[in-house]
Amino acid sequence: MKYLSVLLVTIIFASSYSGAQSINENNSTKISLGENGTISNDGITETTEIIYTEAFDHSIFNKLLQKFVSDNGNVNYKGLKGEHKTLLSYIDLLKTNQPNEDWSNNDKLAYWINAYNALTIDLILKNYPTKSIKDIKDPWDQRLWKFGTTWQNLNDIEHKILRGMHEPRIHFAIVCASISCPKLQNTAFTASELDTQLTNATKEFLADTTKNELSEEQIKISRIFKWFKKDFETNGSLIDFLNQYSDVKISNSAKKSFKDYNWNLNK
Repeated sequence: MKYLSVLLVTIIFASSYSGAQSINENNSTKISLGENGTISNDGITETTEIIYTEAFDHSIFNKLLQKFVSDNGNVNYKGLKGEHKTLLSYIDLLKTNQPNEDWSNNDKLAYWINAYNALTIDLILKNYPTKSIKDIKDPWDQRLWKFGTTWQNLNDIEHKILRGMHEPRIHFAIVCASISCPKLQNTAFTASELDTQLTNATKEFLADTTKNELSEEQIKISRIFKWFKKDFETNGSLIDFLNQYSDVKISNSAKKSFKDYNWNLNK
């Protein structure tokens, strides 16, 4: 699979047209133009539809997430257990269609974020029922999935692949199946929507007072910001990062502490 841009030109009839129009629908953009590339006023316009085709189809995973993950990020693992084979079919596609040099950076990020989340769910289902991912022996170091010639584990995907792509917002997209983790989104990440999805996930996490308590002069924040401190300071201080995505403007002199981490299953 590889990144493609498909260009379709169609003629449509309109009673009137007063300006250019852009419509985003199903990862496509439609721009109405006249014959010379400008707006047509004669009731006839040419519509150029540019369709972005993802390098990898995450629709199988997306359907599972929509079916078994609530808007709050609670996961119905019992229900997912009944469709474990469907999840495994998606993982098989991941294993046999890895990113290559033709893929965009966003395609690669979306691929590995979804892979991390799918493999984490797979790990839980292999050991279900369990109260916590930490009840599983070496959960992040088990090499259970062979991608090409490489046996992957969750630690390598997170620390060697995703963190190496220098996008700190991935920490609010990948989920370790625990209550104190960022919530598992109930839609799969896609290259065409990635920036919006990562921003929304970051804002949601910061706004969740069970995980972060923010005020101008004092912050009590997730231990994620302690464990991965360097990732959030590549373009300024941690406070600078928080202020990009928080509704609360935090003072540079704010007192900082970290919340306890609840490793119980996110169900």
